[in-house]
Amino acid sequence: MTTQDAGEKKLRPARTNATKQKLFEASMELIGERGAAGVTVDEIAAAAGVSKGTVYYNFGSKSDLIAQLLRHGVDILLARLLSVKDSSADPLAAMDEMIGQAMDFMAEYPSFARLWVSENWRTPSEWQDTFAELRGRLLEVIGAAIEGVAGRYDVDESISQGSLETAIFGACFVVGLDRQTYNPERTREQSVAAIMAIMRGYVRK
Repeated sequence: MTTQDAGEKKLRPARTNATKQKLFEASMELIGERGAAGVTVDEIAAAAGVSKGTVYYNFGSKSDLIAQLLRHGVDILLARLLSVKDSSADPLAAMDEMIGQAMDFMAEYPSFARLWVSENWRTPSEWQDTFAELRGRLLEVIGAAIEGVAGRYDVDESISQGSLETAIFGACFVVGLDRQTYNPERTREQSVAAIMAIMRGYVRK
């Protein structure tokens, strides 16, 4: 390997991260308009201001690009959810803020939510394994927050925690997306309160 090759490889991760964010934002806008199947690599590259060759060099194929962009979006969402960890002495208040962070993410990236909802339950999906992995990561964070509530409050133990995790998880995507698409007048607080009603039903009075 030449010195030049070594230098290029050192630069590649940082360059890829910057490129990935550009591609994420550009592709989410295009996918929101026409769906993943209706968007070409050429269009994504042009919208991101990078060459088609750069896309293939960093990601290989359109399928790999979408998979990596799904990961990138979930990384952004997870960082926001985890930013409220231990920020409140009350685990219910922390859960409230966590759901608020999810609503903010859906408002900023509604096309990501559309892609997730449209493709996640499609059988078979081209990205089924990727969705399964990313879903597990999100559910793990939600589950930890639910366990925090259960550790502080008297809760209804007849309710399956797995089902509760799924209910919160699904509600964040559907309520957040519904607000952006059909009910823009609905406030962030109203959306959060509706999802929190699920958690408050879990806590015994």
